[in-house]
Amino acid sequence: METRSGMTEHPIAVPDNARRRQLTDWLTRRVVTASGVAILLVMMLLFFWLIWVVVPLFIAPSMQQGTVIALGPSQPVVAMGSDKAQQWGWRIDNQGRGRFISLTGKPEQAPAALLAGPVVASRSSDNQSVLLLAENGSLQLVQPLFARDRPPAWHFPLGGVPLSVGETRVHQLSVAQSAADSWRVALAGDDHITLVQLQQGQPAQSTRINLRNVSQMLLSPDGNLLFALSGVQLRVWRLGQGAPQLRDALTLARPANSMAILSGGSSLLIADESAVTQWFDVAGPAGPHLRQIRSFDGARWQPLLIAEPHRRVFATLSPQGELELYASKQPGAVLTHMLPAGATFAQFSPEGDGLLLEREGSWLHYRLDNPWPDLSWNSLWQKVWYENYPAPDYVWQSTSANDYYQGKFSLVPMVAGTLKAAGLAMLFATPLALAAAMYTAWFMSPALRRWVKPTIEMMGALPSVVIGLIAGLWLAPEVASRLSGVLLLPLMLALVLLLCGWTVQRLPARWRRGLLGEGREVIILLPLLLLTALFCLWAVPLAEQALWGQGLADRLSGGYQQRNLLIAGVAMGFALVPLIFTLAEDAIFSVPVSLGQGSLALGATQWQTLTRVVLPGASSGIFAALMIGFGRALGETMIVLMATGNTPITDGGLFDGLRSLAANVAVEMPEAAAGSGHYRILFLSALVLLIFTLVVNTLAEMVRQRLRQRYGQQEVQG
Repeated sequence: METRSGMTEHPIAVPDNARRRQLTDWLTRRVVTASGVAILLVMMLLFFWLIWVVVPLFIAPSMQQGTVIALGPSQPVVAMGSDKAQQWGWRIDNQGRGRFISLTGKPEQAPAALLAGPVVASRSSDNQSVLLLAENGSLQLVQPLFARDRPPAWHFPLGGVPLSVGETRVHQLSVAQSAADSWRVALAGDDHITLVQLQQGQPAQSTRINLRNVSQMLLSPDGNLLFALSGVQLRVWRLGQGAPQLRDALTLARPANSMAILSGGSSLLIADESAVTQWFDVAGPAGPHLRQIRSFDGARWQPLLIAEPHRRVFATLSPQGELELYASKQPGAVLTHMLPAGATFAQFSPEGDGLLLEREGSWLHYRLDNPWPDLSWNSLWQKVWYENYPAPDYVWQSTSANDYYQGKFSLVPMVAGTLKAAGLAMLFATPLALAAAMYTAWFMSPALRRWVKPTIEMMGALPSVVIGLIAGLWLAPEVASRLSGVLLLPLMLALVLLLCGWTVQRLPARWRRGLLGEGREVIILLPLLLLTALFCLWAVPLAEQALWGQGLADRLSGGYQQRNLLIAGVAMGFALVPLIFTLAEDAIFSVPVSLGQGSLALGATQWQTLTRVVLPGASSGIFAALMIGFGRALGETMIVLMATGNTPITDGGLFDGLRSLAANVAVEMPEAAAGSGHYRILFLSALVLLIFTLVVNTLAEMVRQRLRQRYGQQEVQG
């Protein structure tokens, strides 16, 4: 029976599942919320873990309280040092006696007579060889040896019998190990310098340089250069098999009080009353020449100027006990510490993690925590003048896991490479993807769209490594052989499209409807575009070979690298096209049909409707597609790694190689020792890439929301 309203008195029974739906909704809401929170926690955990790995790079050096070791009655020291483990120290006094002293409280060994004194001493750059010179002109070369299972002992590389070189009035001396079993010695007298080549089992060979009043003299760590200071005149000789050759004669602005070698490299330190300056060789047209590079802020001469044996680190110690620690790439002191006054001698440990001081018949042993002295925020982002480089530059040149070597860790080349590769890829992919999306969503017939859209989307399934392999092995040599045609191709394609559009407008309306109706323009355009590409990539190179006998790549004066920015941009652009196309086409296709139909009904053309109605309505989705593509390009690894020369340079052009942040991490992380400076800087690269991506995506989302709000309001008002 029906009521007047047309409804039955007995409605159809519906199962009472409200409680089940509520439970399902509650569980779904909790699962979705928990998953979102978990994703945020993972991202935060990753972010803070990267920070935890990177932060030690920027922790300031520190010094632990020293331990006091009594020496007892002893003569003045001429040389001292310690072993790598800082278990034993060694000391040679001015009477030629050597002692090994435990730094951990073990019994002291009896002194050994190394050379009858009184003696003076000179140490090699690594502080492992000591040259002793007696007043009668006899020489003895000694080395302290340390072994884990044996007590320390003295070693005589040239034999236990002292050598005589016939020089008795020596004011300055220096020694350097020029080969595995060969040493070069420089002795400065009143009016000359004597160079002696010492080798076990061979007679000493000496050479004389006439020079008066030598106040300071040093040999380079490899013994190939001699630095001599006489008044304000600094002279540099090149030493080899023949006679010494005077290479540089420089006049200093102020008299120097002392000189030292930064043994980790080939830098010379010159200290005077007002500054400490660093000098090293700079290549020029006539060869390398010594040049002043920098002065250290706040540094000046002190009675004790000491340098680490292996790293480019030095310290000054005043009579009042003020220690200032400097590194070659830092502008000022990295550590300032007050020590007891009255130190007479000081020496770093071989690893640079300890400092040994002698004062008032005792030693003071300090522990130093300065693992990465050359790394700072400024050196990562500013130009640095490295040894043997002609000028300051952004340089990435990592070395072995051993931190003795001065790694060059500028992130600027990788950041520049990342932005250049991503920018060129977007420049290649954006016009193609957006044009394809507009045509597919608005002009193409539905039947053809059902085939074209899935086909382009399937291109996105190609692995990056496959695209990179094809680009590196096939595309790169093909582009090199057809470079002029490749560069001409975009212009010719644009010209053909413009000519086709102009021609279509001149055709009768009946022809246009018959030939181009229902989105069939692609059937005519594709053959024309293929013929244009064939002309550029086949006919143009043939004509070029006939006219000049070689291609454009061979004629470039700056050189052409086969794997370069152009190849990376094209390959990455090919990988980005499916992603941008899919998102942009969905955004355009999702614009309400009523908007387009209303515009067409008011007399607008299809192009006017697309550009003034549909695209503004889809602008937020199109912008999101571009930003997602840009983020993909920033993080791309394998294509950049395989399609470029992988060279970390900043100023390279379209035909030069590059290296991105992601590719740099992938290449060098397997070679980086865990916990080293190189290892942590690679994590810093990952952190920089993560922050940059987050910033770009955040800004993109803000812009997208603004566009969505703006054009959404216009749609509501319409």
